[in-house]
Amino acid sequence: MKNNVLWGAFLCFIAAVSWGAMFPVAHAAFQYIDPFYFTLIRYGAVTVILVVVLFWKEGKDSFRLEGKGLQLWFLGTMAFTVYNLLIFWGEDLLGEQGVMVASIMESLMPMISIVIFWLIVRRRPYSFTLLCVTVSLIGAILVITKGNMGAFLSATDDFIPTVLIFIAVVGWVIYTMGGDKFRGWSILRYSTLTCLFGTVTAGVVVVGATLGGYVFTPTTEVMVATGPHLLFMIIFPGLIALLGWNVGVSILSPINALLFINFVPVTTLLISIYQGYDVTKFDILGTVLIIVSLLANNIFVRLQKKEHKQPTQQQLREQIG
Repeated sequence: MKNNVLWGAFLCFIAAVSWGAMFPVAHAAFQYIDPFYFTLIRYGAVTVILVVVLFWKEGKDSFRLEGKGLQLWFLGTMAFTVYNLLIFWGEDLLGEQGVMVASIMESLMPMISIVIFWLIVRRRPYSFTLLCVTVSLIGAILVITKGNMGAFLSATDDFIPTVLIFIAVVGWVIYTMGGDKFRGWSILRYSTLTCLFGTVTAGVVVVGATLGGYVFTPTTEVMVATGPHLLFMIIFPGLIALLGWNVGVSILSPINALLFINFVPVTTLLISIYQGYDVTKFDILGTVLIIVSLLANNIFVRLQKKEHKQPTQQQLREQIG
C-alpha cells in the first residue's frame, strides 16, 4: 500500500513539473515554429504512441465506442484542441510574459472546476472555499496585469490572448470532469480515444489555418531546430503527464493529487528565472497567493471529511470541484 502511494505521488509530481516546464520550453520553440503546428505535431505523435500501446495491451475491442463517440469527440476536442491550441496560441501572442500567465492560469484549474461544478449542480460551495477561489483569482490577476489593471484592460494586445488562455484552461477542466462518465474504462483507453478524436479536430483547424494563410507548413530546418523541444513535449507533458496524472489521481484520490498542482507555477517560475526572465514582485506574490489558497482549501476539505466521517464520492466532488 505504501509503495502504491509513493508511486502515485511520484507520478503526480512528474506530471505537475512537466506541465510547469512545458511553457518555457514552448516559448523557446515558438522562435521557430507557430503554436498550431507545434501542437499538432506534438499530439499527433502522442496519439500514434497511445494507439499502438492500447492495441497491444487491450486489443482491437478497446477501440469500440459503445455509443459514446460524440462524448469522446467533445471531451477530446476540449482537451486536445481547445486547451492545447488556445493556451499555446495565447502564450505566443503574449510573448515572454505569456510563459507565466499560461502557467498561472493552469494552476487555477482546481478553483475553476469548483465554479463550473457550482454552475452545473446549482449548489453553492462552502464560503471558505469561495474565499480561496477569490484569493487565487487575485493572485492570477497580479501576475497577468503586473499590478496595473487599467493598462491591462486598455491593451487589447494583452487582453485577448489572456482570454484565449482562460478558455483553454476551462476546456481542460471540462475534459477532466468528463472522465467520470467513463469509470468502467481503463485510463489508457479513455486517454487514447479522446486524444485521437481531439487531435483529428486539431488537424482540421490547422489545415484550415494553413489554407487561410495564417500559418505555414514547417520546413525541414524548422523541424530540426524544434526537434529537442518537440521531443520533450511529446514524452513528458504529452505522454507521461497525461497518463501519469490520471493514474496518480486514481491512487491518491483527487483531494491528495490536487496538492501537486502547486508545482506547476513554481516550476515555471524557477525555469523562467534560470532563463533570465525578468520576474517581478507581482509574479512571486501572485504565485504565493495561489499556492496558499490551494493548500488552505485542501486542508479545509480534509477537516470537513473528518467531521462528516465518511462522505459520499458525490460530496467530495462538490467540495473539491
